[in-house]
Amino acid sequence: MLSVLWLSLSLAGAPPTKSHAEDVLRTHCLLWAADPTNPWALSHGIKTLGANFLASDGRKASEVVIHDFLIRNVLPDGKPGPGAPYGFLRYGADKTPIEPHTNLNLKALVADVRMPLSTKVRASWGPVTLKQLVDSAKAGFAHSPKVPEYWRDVGWTLGVFAVTEKPGTTWKAADGQTVNLDQVFDDALSELEVETADLKAGMDQHLPQVDKKRQGVYAHSCGGLHFIQGVLAWARHPAVKKKWGARLDTQVAIHFYRLGSERRQYEAAYQQALTSMPQYKLPMLVQMVKFYGHWLETVAHFRDDFGWKPTPPQQQDLNRAKAFLDIAVRALEENKALESMPQLKKTQYQLYLDLVGDSCHAAHGLEAFP
Repeated sequence: MLSVLWLSLSLAGAPPTKSHAEDVLRTHCLLWAADPTNPWALSHGIKTLGANFLASDGRKASEVVIHDFLIRNVLPDGKPGPGAPYGFLRYGADKTPIEPHTNLNLKALVADVRMPLSTKVRASWGPVTLKQLVDSAKAGFAHSPKVPEYWRDVGWTLGVFAVTEKPGTTWKAADGQTVNLDQVFDDALSELEVETADLKAGMDQHLPQVDKKRQGVYAHSCGGLHFIQGVLAWARHPAVKKKWGARLDTQVAIHFYRLGSERRQYEAAYQQALTSMPQYKLPMLVQMVKFYGHWLETVAHFRDDFGWKPTPPQQQDLNRAKAFLDIAVRALEENKALESMPQLKKTQYQLYLDLVGDSCHAAHGLEAFP
């Protein structure tokens, strides 16, 4: 039944009149991202529900993240040493995610909900401003373009710098190296082109899909979509948009090609789960919510960051993505996954986290295109 609905919606190119998924996902994000012991979840709630989002203990989520989890005199990876004066551990002792990706929490505050840099938030030792945290991120930043893991972690930091700095910006980091932000982003675009080369080849050859084998952007978390958002956010500056020109347009085209390519793979995997591998049914539905939500959210970045406007075929793709997401959410409800969060937290913790974070991303993506 699910595949029939997918096919009909794919042909129609139109979402349901009102997105059921948007209400469900927003409510799920509101409830489960409010955990004051999980700053990663709180930051996802802030991103989707705004700067005034409250933790379940009644405090502002932003205040909980900074007061309870920001620490001094550590690098962003949590190791003692010189560099950034402030930072977060990646994980707590109980494996709760604090900031698994460098500057994820800061990005939620200064890039996603645009809290003024003059905003003061009380840390455990006293007040700090968001500008101090941005300056800390700059001090601890080391551009390492030859290191693959650097590219898999830098997307959130690029998102911070794209909205807080301007073309021509340079600074001396704590390691003594001079950071040239124009060079950083030019290198990042070149890396993105390398990492999407397989997808571009498939698009140019009109292949129905390019298989995901953890190659290129698929070696990143969330399919590299945070990296794409971070890199292309620099095109918010008119001089950068002009300089990148057709290269920017190509990355947008690749993003739209991915919708059909990945949809086919998810549908095939889901059908296999239904027929012979039922243990993968729920994880596949969660992956669908992850992809379609992040995909929509990334398109919203294109629009808001550098003024992208959809062509008629791209508008149809937007409608399809909303419809596919709506169907996946209905299937999650049918499987009572959203009602099983306490149990999943105990038995399938990563799946539990995915349902928290991805519900926030997907709600955010849907809300961008009412």
